[in-house]
Amino acid sequence: MRYLREEDRELASRFLFLSMALVVISKDIYTIEQGPYKIKEPYLELLHKMEHKGKIERKNLKQIMQQKKVNVLLLNKNESFTSYLFTANRYEEKRNYFNPAIRKKVEIIMHELMQKALQSEHGKLNTNGGQKREAIN
Repeated sequence: MRYLREEDRELASRFLFLSMALVVISKDIYTIEQGPYKIKEPYLELLHKMEHKGKIERKNLKQIMQQKKVNVLLLNKNESFTSYLFTANRYEEKRNYFNPAIRKKVEIIMHELMQKALQSEHGKLNTNGGQKREAIN
């Protein structure tokens, strides 16, 4: 088995875990929409922004992966580990991930997406023509 270049492995890993994060976000959106929340809109707005940012990034990653002929395939999954085959040109590498480690990687990406979503919102709040907001005490 030949091993992938670090750059290709990182590209494929980011695509894989970002895709998983988007699945989690989608399920969270559904859960909130169906749930007994009194005020759903702020949560849904944040999740939709996170989803949008993630989909844009995943689309870009997918284009780069197609150009470089990089693929990720699920090989095996059990209670403790999940195995993926990463391929790029004539190189391949089998990667085994401990399932709690996958969860942690997805959580980190969700935090990144949340920060991006909040930063874009923060930028909009600062462009209100210099108007100050009144604090509610």
